[in-house]
Amino acid sequence: MRTSALQTSVKDRLSLYVFVFVLFVVGVVFGALMINALTLDQQQDLSDDIRQFILHIQNGTMAQGGETFADRAWFQAKWLLLVWVLGLTVVGMPFVLALDFLKGVLVGFAIGMLVREFAWKGLAFSLASVAPVNLIAVPAFLIASVSAVTFAVHVAKSRLFGRFGPLGRPLLAYTATAAAMLVLLIAAALVESYVTPILLRWAAPLVAGLPAELESF
Repeated sequence: MRTSALQTSVKDRLSLYVFVFVLFVVGVVFGALMINALTLDQQQDLSDDIRQFILHIQNGTMAQGGETFADRAWFQAKWLLLVWVLGLTVVGMPFVLALDFLKGVLVGFAIGMLVREFAWKGLAFSLASVAPVNLIAVPAFLIASVSAVTFAVHVAKSRLFGRFGPLGRPLLAYTATAAAMLVLLIAAALVESYVTPILLRWAAPLVAGLPAELESF
């Protein structure tokens, strides 16, 4: 009986992971397609901002390292804190899923804009700028989201149907998961602050039409 319940729980959790991941991917596609909905003036403004950003990279004036780590870590932590609080409120569960979709939209929009601006070179540039941090941050957010939804469902069933016992242990497990994801997000902030600038200095000449410099920085 206990084994059957555990198998059901694992199956439900796996289904939720698939659902959240698909929701994120749909957001990425939607974000990439949003580029076409922008006016010509908006597209031109974004294009100018991207080229200005690349110019800062080439001139070595882009903030990096310790100058940006605290800001990036706090930015990532705020997303996680919001997910954690929404999971506690139970009624905030739909907003957790909305944040997963929004995260996908932001990633898709960034990649789509770079590809639109620089074609295949923009894709290479996105691998240096967007991919490194999100390879860590996105899984952390998706795991935190699944944990939040699972906890919210557990609380709802407990309060409405009285099917579960005290919430102390589930709350502790939920918070522990969030804390573990915070460690991953801090690692993502480290990558964004110290590794991404190095990759960008290599990739910037590519999209600027200059030969990429492979020497060490």
